[in-house]
Amino acid sequence: MLKKTLYGLSQAPKAWYTRIDNYLMKLGFIRGKVDPNLYFKVVQGTSLVLVLYVDDLFLIASEPLMMKCKREITYKFEMKYLGPMHYFLGLEVWQGINEISLSQGKYIMKLLEIFGMIE
Repeated sequence: MLKKTLYGLSQAPKAWYTRIDNYLMKLGFIRGKVDPNLYFKVVQGTSLVLVLYVDDLFLIASEPLMMKCKREITYKFEMKYLGPMHYFLGLEVWQGINEISLSQGKYIMKLLEIFGMIE
C-alpha cells in the first residue's frame, strides 16, 4: 500500500501539469518550444505571456487582458492573486511604469555571509 501511495504522489505533479496544460491550450495559448512552462497568445494585437512554475502562474499583459485571463483560469482552477511579483527563482523584481528591474542582491549578500566576507 505504501508503494502505491508514494507512486501516486510522484505522479501528482505530472497530472497537475497535464491538466493545466490542456486547459491553457484550450484557451488558445501556444506552449513555448524551448521552455514548456512558457505560454503565450496574442489577442487583438496585444501579447499575453504566462509562466507556469510548479503551482504558481505569472502573467504579463495589459491590465484588461490580464484580468480576462485571470477570470478564465479562475473558472477552472482555484486561484489567489498575490499582487505584483517581488521575488522569483532567486531574483528580486521591481516593477515601475514601463519598466521591470531584476537584481540578485539578496543572493549576493547570502554568499558574502556564507564566506565571511560581509564586511
